[in-house]
Formats: sequence, C-alpha cells, structure tokens
Amino acid sequence: MNAKKSILIVDDSQEIHDLLGAILENEGFGAIHHATSGEEAIKLLGINDPDKHNLDVDIILMDIVMPGIDGIETLRAIKARERYRDVPVVMVTRLAEVDYLKKAFESGAIDYIVKPADEVEFVTRVRSFLRLKSEMDLRRAREAELLETTMKLRKANATLERLSYIDSLTGVGNRRYFDELYLKEWKRARREESSLALMIFDIDFFKSYNDFYGHQAGDFCLARIAGAIAASLKRPVDFVARYGGEEFVLVLPHTDLDGGRIVAGNVMKAVHDLKLNHGTSMVGDRVTVSAGLAAMIPGRDDDPDALIHAADAALYRAKDSGRNCLEVASP
Repeated sequence: MNAKKSILIVDDSQEIHDLLGAILENEGFGAIHHATSGEEAIKLLGINDPDKHNLDVDIILMDIVMPGIDGIETLRAIKARERYRDVPVVMVTRLAEVDYLKKAFESGAIDYIVKPADEVEFVTRVRSFLRLKSEMDLRRAREAELLETTMKLRKANATLERLSYIDSLTGVGNRRYFDELYLKEWKRARREESSLALMIFDIDFFKSYNDFYGHQAGDFCLARIAGAIAASLKRPVDFVARYGGEEFVLVLPHTDLDGGRIVAGNVMKAVHDLKLNHGTSMVGDRVTVSAGLAAMIPGRDDDPDALIHAADAALYRAKDSGRNCLEVASP
C-alpha cells in the first residue's frame, strides 16, 4: 500500500531530504519527490501552469523557512488550487520557528513535525495523514458519485414529467397538458388584455372508420392527423393537445377570430392532403375534420371554461351543418 502513495518533501536542506527520504524509503514509501525550494515545488506541482500535467501527491512535507518563497507563501499558492485543497500539508519546523505555525495553520497546514524528526513518531504521523487523505479521497469520490446519481435522477424525473404531458399515441400534448397550459394562457391574455382563440377539431365519422378499418388503423389515423395539425402551427406560442378520443384542441394566444379562421383553414387542408381513405365517410372518400372556433379577450370576471364551451358549441353546429367545415362562435 505504501508504494502507491506519493509524498513530496520541500526543504532547502539536503540533510533533511536525505533523512526523511531514507526513513520513508525504509518504510516502503516508493513514490517520493523532492523540491529544494518553494519555487521548485510550485513548478513541480504545476501551480502556475494549468495546462501542465500536475503531480499527484498524497501528502506534502514542507519546511517553513526557506530562501526565496518561504513555506507559508508556497502553502498558500498550493491551497489556492482546487486540485490540492484536500492534500495534507505538514510543516517541518524547528522549535525556534513555532511563531510561524499560526500563519501556517491559517494558510491550510494540517500539522507540523519538529526537526530533527523522531523516526517512529514521524512514520506514525505520516501514515496517519495518508489514511486521512485516503478517507478524504473516498469521501470526495462518494460525493461525486452521489452528485452524478442525483443529476441522473433529476434528468429522469424531468423526462417522466415531460412524458406525463404527452399523449403516448399521437405525440402531442395530452389533456393534462392542455388544462395547465390553457389556464396559463388565459391568465396571460386577461393580464395583457389580448385576444385568445381556441379551436376544437373532431375527426368526421371516426367510429365507423375504426369499425371498418380496425383499431390499429384508427390509431395510425389519429397519429397522422395530430402530426398534420402540429405541422400547421407557425408560432412557438401556439399549441395542440389531444382533447379526448378523436378530438384535438388548438390554443392560439394573441389571435382573434379572423386569425383563427386562417389557422383552421390551414389545418383542414393539411388533414385533407394526408389522403387517408375513409370508405364509410358520408362527406367524401378521405378522412376530414369538423372544427369549432371561438375567441375572446378575457375579462376579470370571465370563466376560463366560457371559451371552451363556446368553441365546443361551434363544433356541434359544424357537425349539424354536414361536417367537414368550420363554425365560428358569436363574438
């Protein structure tokens, strides 16, 4: 285990390097690095060169008093790098240098060892610091794993939330999507005093289509029509949802009846152009839709359901008028 640990000794005394190095090597710590000054340690660790491959160290043993950049300044430079913030730094000092220890601890040192080092105490404390470093590495790995798991859960929850608003058959919004988004657009229109248009489309004679062609063909028909309606929308603010069964609802913010008529015409043409055969229809040989349109500027005391009821009533008039047509609610 010791051979896998990396130790950096920073001291301007060759005698200290020889002494500590010999003790560590004798105990089986094979990866021992040496720096004879603060400048050399900073260069070796790549502190001022982010593009350089930094040295992986598990503990740093550093003298406090050194020519040039002293141990305190070197320590501050090391701890300023995120990579080395959890690396234990132990100050190697003489009794006369105790006054510097306060600054060392304030700068991030974890402990100190008095020169000349007692071999048994030195090895014991180095092993203790290395165990601490291993525990910190394990903690960070667990935190990173937990963060990754949390992000995956958030992403999965966001996906589930999004899917909960999508009609699985047609790929457009479902009734829940409509209920929530429509209420938001109603409140926005009331606040901005702008016109809000709503259309309900119903596939003509869809029950007989299902009975004649089968439910699988009926599902295919619903999906194609939903796609055609969605493709007819030209603005990001417009949205379509499956209202129920063979009905689709279209919400058009900032749109009056004239604008709604244009969109309805585009939708009905898009459905007609799908050229879906309908041998049991009573209005032609292709699948068609009937539509009811309503628009209003919501007032403070108006009920949001009023616009829906108006569009629904217009749709029933379209059905009574022979289907494959658009009826508009009275202003």
